[in-house]
Amino acid sequence: MNLLDEAATVSAGQALGTAAKGGAVIYLEGQLGAGKTTLCCGVLRAFGHDGPVKSPTYTLVEPYSLSDGAVFHFDLYRLGDPEELEYMGIRDYFEPTAVCLVEWSERGRGVLPSPDIRVSIGQQGAGRRLELQGESGRGRSIVTAMKKHD
Repeated sequence: MNLLDEAATVSAGQALGTAAKGGAVIYLEGQLGAGKTTLCCGVLRAFGHDGPVKSPTYTLVEPYSLSDGAVFHFDLYRLGDPEELEYMGIRDYFEPTAVCLVEWSERGRGVLPSPDIRVSIGQQGAGRRLELQGESGRGRSIVTAMKKHD
């Protein structure tokens, strides 16, 4: 999916959030500044959040308890050791009905649950390229729903 600008990235995030209602573990992959947090903003809008969205780089997780469900936004960029996740009670966040958005998931390898979806965002010309890969039955269903948005 080609994303021409920030508005297109937010729109794609909204479509992803709508398709993921009911729960999903979503790994977000891409370089610094690729648009991962902007995509998360769109996901949160799909759940009714209209405030600002910041990357939880220092807190590791930003919880959102919204009328349409729980969304947890993780940014593991500054994580020193995956074991730190155990100390913060990471497993409590991954409820079956929650949407868990995980930036820099490779830093939590061995502790994080497997993703339902891998989202890759990368530079393409003046815009971005968004790729979705379903890695579970739930993930494949979400990706199929997202293709209607493309």
